[in-house]
Amino acid sequence: MNIYFDENIPFANDFFAGFGNLKPFSGRDVTASEIADADVLLVRSITRVDESLLKENRRIQFVGTATIGVDHIDTDYLLNRNISFTSAPGCNAVSVGEYVISALLVICQRLQANLADFTVGIVGAGNTGSAVANKLAALKIPFKLFDPLLADSDPRDFCDFSQILECDAISLHVPLTQSGEHPTFHLFDENALKKLSPEQILINACRGEVIDNKVLLAQKLAGEGPQLVLDVWENEPEVLVELIEYCQIATAHIAGYSLEGKSRGTEMLYQALCQLTGLEPKLELRQFMPAGEFIVRMEQTPIASEQARMEEIYRRVFQVYDVRRDDQIFRQQLLKQGFDSIRKNYPVRREFSALEISAGDSLVPNMLEALGFSIQKP
Repeated sequence: MNIYFDENIPFANDFFAGFGNLKPFSGRDVTASEIADADVLLVRSITRVDESLLKENRRIQFVGTATIGVDHIDTDYLLNRNISFTSAPGCNAVSVGEYVISALLVICQRLQANLADFTVGIVGAGNTGSAVANKLAALKIPFKLFDPLLADSDPRDFCDFSQILECDAISLHVPLTQSGEHPTFHLFDENALKKLSPEQILINACRGEVIDNKVLLAQKLAGEGPQLVLDVWENEPEVLVELIEYCQIATAHIAGYSLEGKSRGTEMLYQALCQLTGLEPKLELRQFMPAGEFIVRMEQTPIASEQARMEEIYRRVFQVYDVRRDDQIFRQQLLKQGFDSIRKNYPVRREFSALEISAGDSLVPNMLEALGFSIQKP
């Protein structure tokens, strides 16, 4: 069995070595002739899988994407050819949630604002949007959910789009769709964007095309529009460079790039391939994850005042993940290295759970634990 995999899928060699011949490829540059003899194809979001890529292949049995989104996959084509397919829904949801929290804390710090005074609007209440909601709930930050596809069947409370546009911060977590009753392509078009003020924050960590980037730039050039946190861009990897200087935070589509987030996707593909081939899964992600050097243990004493508690939250969040590092890399390296190179060479980033805190029973440890930190209580 020939298994072709994107060279940037973590732990692919570890998980798939037992299935056959492993052949890495460049996700952005892969060609039809290169994978003509593939039985299994494992990709990320940068690889478009459709007839043009698979036209020379008559033996492929399985396609998997180590991502939550599937807009780069022609699923109808795979179905017509009876090719099994799986994605990795929710694999990096925690990572994206932590990106959003870090970004909100950075902006509040810059603007000398209190996050507790914010109401956050979450557009898309699937795995990723729910992860953001859980993080906000841990900090007791009010939020509203908008998801017309879930509103009728989900027991949670949902609001309408006009209420989202009134929130202090808006965070986007939807797939990219261009058809159906609720398409997300340019969901934030000129009409929606003109309703946002400079006092509001707009965060996009899903797909760049959900926001009309050209309209957004025109708005910023006119001195209008919200504070921006953009992790995704229209026409990646060719981003609208002029828009970067108007962003509070700008990054290279790495919100979900924690080591845990990327690696969960690999594990999910492994489990799916085991099921397809009738093999019992014997490998687990925990066997390959680094430990020890990434885990910090510290003592924590009870903290009384609200200000001191929030300072401790800031300290621990930034200790694990400070989004300003990624913003700095993006601004300094985009024109030198290019968008894909930044992503390919992304440094190891861990999730909050990698920080183990030894603490007494008080409010801050409880909040940190709800945020996802590992708390060891006596």
